[in-house]
Amino acid sequence: METVGEFLSYAAKLEEEAALRFGELADVMQSCGNTEVAALFRRLSDYSRLHLADARARAAFRDMPEMKPEEYNWPDLESPETAGIWAADPFMGRTQALEIARDAEEASLKYYKSIFDTTTDPEIRILAKEFYEEETEHVQEIHKWIEAHKAGKRLSAE
Repeated sequence: METVGEFLSYAAKLEEEAALRFGELADVMQSCGNTEVAALFRRLSDYSRLHLADARARAAFRDMPEMKPEEYNWPDLESPETAGIWAADPFMGRTQALEIARDAEEASLKYYKSIFDTTTDPEIRILAKEFYEEETEHVQEIHKWIEAHKAGKRLSAE
């Protein structure tokens, strides 16, 4: 990352794509009658929308690069928090949904941590740390959901 504007552009795109994918997955699950998984994915979509709003608010007075989707250089094929499209399986159970959610959130966590670890810009480090800490909270919540599921309890996402 070269500039704070670039960091915020990446953060906004990451959260936008995560919100869209989790929202799409929630819609698919709802249309198939898989309401438990739909509720989980909808909550994750809402989290991403909150992060997106935060990134956009922080970028309001900054010089942001204009980037096309194919110009983003992600560590993988898609942005890190984008849940696997195979999560659209209408027969997906809560266990698989939780694993997919965990994997997406952990990928985002790892992404922000790598920026924090490699940038030399002090302002980018501060922002990367803040975004990392927010993602840490999401990962912790998903781990609580996984434990609740294993114990046969209702998820706090429901």
